[in-house]
Amino acid sequence: MGLCMPCMGGAVKDVVETPDPEIKRRQLAEAAEKRQMEASSRGIKNIYSVEQKKKKQEEIEKRMAASGPGGEGGLRWQVG
Repeated sequence: MGLCMPCMGGAVKDVVETPDPEIKRRQLAEAAEKRQMEASSRGIKNIYSVEQKKKKQEEIEKRMAASGPGGEGGLRWQVG
């Protein structure tokens, strides 16, 4: 009554094998990456465009930082 033995027929088919730890780790990493991409693109129609604008803004900021401590480069107004 109620014995749980794999030799009783179809019970062997019901056993779920746990995947190799390396495979499990890879699957979890892929799932996390997918969730991250979905979360970052939520509400954004053109992800590529947003990434390009972000890179361009970072490049502009780097150039401004590298231009020197003057800070306000460009034209100067003359009051007079």
